[in-house]
Amino acid sequence: GVSHVLTLALQELSLLCKRDVNGVGTLYDLLRSRWLQALLKIYECLQHYLRKRPDPVTLQARALSREVVELLHQAPQSGEIKELRRLLRSPHFKALLSAHDTVAQKDFEPTLPPLPDNIPENEEAMRIVCLVKNNQPLGATIKRHEITGDITVARVIHGGLADRSGLLYAGDKLVEVNGVPVEGLEPEQVINILALSQGTIMFKLIPVSDRPVSNQTTLYVRAMADYWPLQDPAIPCADAGLPFKRGEILQIVDQNDALWWQARKVSDLSACAGLIPSNHLLKRKQREFWWCQPFQPHLCLKSSMFACMPDVFSSTVPLPHPAGFRRSMRLCRRKARLNQQSCYSRCPSSCYSTLAAPYEEVVRYQRHPTDRHRLIILVGPAGVGVNELRRRLITSNPQEFQSATPHTTRVQKSYEMNGREYHYISKETFENMVYSHRMLEYGEYKGYLYGTSIDAVRTVLDAGKICVIDLEPQGIQIARTHELKPYIIFIKPPSIGCMRQTRKNARIITDYYVNMKFKEEDLQEMEESAKKMEAQFGQFFDHVIVNDNLQEASAQLLSAVHRAQDEPQWVPAVWICSDNQP
Repeated sequence: GVSHVLTLALQELSLLCKRDVNGVGTLYDLLRSRWLQALLKIYECLQHYLRKRPDPVTLQARALSREVVELLHQAPQSGEIKELRRLLRSPHFKALLSAHDTVAQKDFEPTLPPLPDNIPENEEAMRIVCLVKNNQPLGATIKRHEITGDITVARVIHGGLADRSGLLYAGDKLVEVNGVPVEGLEPEQVINILALSQGTIMFKLIPVSDRPVSNQTTLYVRAMADYWPLQDPAIPCADAGLPFKRGEILQIVDQNDALWWQARKVSDLSACAGLIPSNHLLKRKQREFWWCQPFQPHLCLKSSMFACMPDVFSSTVPLPHPAGFRRSMRLCRRKARLNQQSCYSRCPSSCYSTLAAPYEEVVRYQRHPTDRHRLIILVGPAGVGVNELRRRLITSNPQEFQSATPHTTRVQKSYEMNGREYHYISKETFENMVYSHRMLEYGEYKGYLYGTSIDAVRTVLDAGKICVIDLEPQGIQIARTHELKPYIIFIKPPSIGCMRQTRKNARIITDYYVNMKFKEEDLQEMEESAKKMEAQFGQFFDHVIVNDNLQEASAQLLSAVHRAQDEPQWVPAVWICSDNQP
């Protein structure tokens, strides 16, 4: 058995181990470990069990039990006999024996139909394939050959019934299905025969001469668009399609078809794979959809290149303003949010998103303790409390968390210190930083420029701290680099009814430095803005927090930030490839 082979291997390795051969000592210790030997013994017992199928000793255990009870009634009574009678007459034991008899008398093996006797001698190449459905789909699609008109197997779905059987292959020509000849039938008619089949399906087919050899490597991608197969008239089989939403991680298991890949969701790897459009096909669908849309004025997301949101739960006690929390910086962002924007920043179905890749290859990444921390980006609509959550996170542990110090072109005030509230630079220097793409966000307020630079973020990360910033969604693409490896958290508002309660005494900051109470239209605008953010940028969000309770949301944020640094996460594959390049 396996244990005997392991013993012989240990004897051979013990000789090599004394010679200090590289790696042999480790392998020797592994094979000698108690847990491995116990595991192999369990494996041998299971194999022995499978080889000797247990057969029931009797098919009438319940009747046998009644006979024993009668014999015990006639026997001299003792404590042991009374206890045995009580056990045999108990309802639970009777139910157990009844279940035993039911299972023992039932044949669970599938009943396959007999092979036809009238197979012509000239049909040596034909093959008879019988599959047991067991209330599960076949897991294969069929098509009509463009030249010969034959009905052939178009594809076998990975993990489906046909794939697990190993008896059907793409390219096999169908001759009969359950005794019905398929010559002259349409593919839809054959599908109807398969759908009405119960128990077993018998195929008479001519095997494909060259069976396809699958040398596919598993690929993981993040969906950057939504897909609903039931709404796609071009899909070969809508029931075999895999619906997905933007942001979901998919495992691509087959790319042999140039138009239709096979994939399954990482959240359910045990499920059968489904059909999804290939990268080329889905991108073409996106372009066709965009071009056929009628022109509409841009009435969607009011946003800008700036990120900081008004402080939802503002305090009545004056507090010092750490870097990135000054009111002028936040008002600058608020003003820029109302300005006219480009097509990309205003329209969820913009040309930018149309030209973007529908899938993004991803890999599992876990930060090494010696690596720099990942940048934490908070995103959310105005008034949802992004700024307050960021402030609470940083003040909870200033030695661990810090915000990036913004840049400005305004004059430094007497009580300010360069590099603490702001980095004070000239307008020319600021514009050069913008032109060289060193700004994550920027804008103008009262004639002065404000912005947060990549250099400021890098300074915090180089100091060994976790940099926490908030951005407008349009700045996400600039920040998504292999150097910063941002972890993006979307702060989502609760329902309108919940906001009416939680924001009773809250204030929103206006352009006139007046703390105004939230109005009903402010809450509605917040909800609509959040929906548009999710619709346009939801694929970039690594985590979502609903801010229905500030204290609970703060605790969730702290937990999410630590998970981003310490646990494996899905990140774009180019980030890791860039790190490995010399």
